[in-house]
Amino acid sequence: MAKYNETDNNTINLISTGTDITGDIKSNGDIRIDGTLKGNLNTKGKVVIGPTGKVSGEVICKNSEVSGIVEGKIIVGQLLNLKASSKILGDIATAKLSIEPGALFTGYCKMGEGETDGATGSIKEKESEKPGK
Repeated sequence: MAKYNETDNNTINLISTGTDITGDIKSNGDIRIDGTLKGNLNTKGKVVIGPTGKVSGEVICKNSEVSGIVEGKIIVGQLLNLKASSKILGDIATAKLSIEPGALFTGYCKMGEGETDGATGSIKEKESEKPGK
């Protein structure tokens, strides 16, 4: 029997090419940006910034794949993947980072083994890796 009170977290929100948004976005689902966002983006899902996508603001998410431009801080809980066509002008805080040859990155990077806390950008240590454990 289906449960009707559960929300579908497999939803993908799409900001297509030619779409310009000014303001902050908060979501529980995945987001793909091929247009322009001037504002902060906060989601519990994955963020994909396509080759024509541009974000001017802070990005906070669980996972991210960037092929376009980001001007601002990126805080990723697990994996940040920078494609060859990506251009990052800002700081990065992530648990794991993958950078293809050709990607441009100007800023500071903080990464570690644990998950990144989206609110502060700090790296959470795994319980087994904390000193004294």
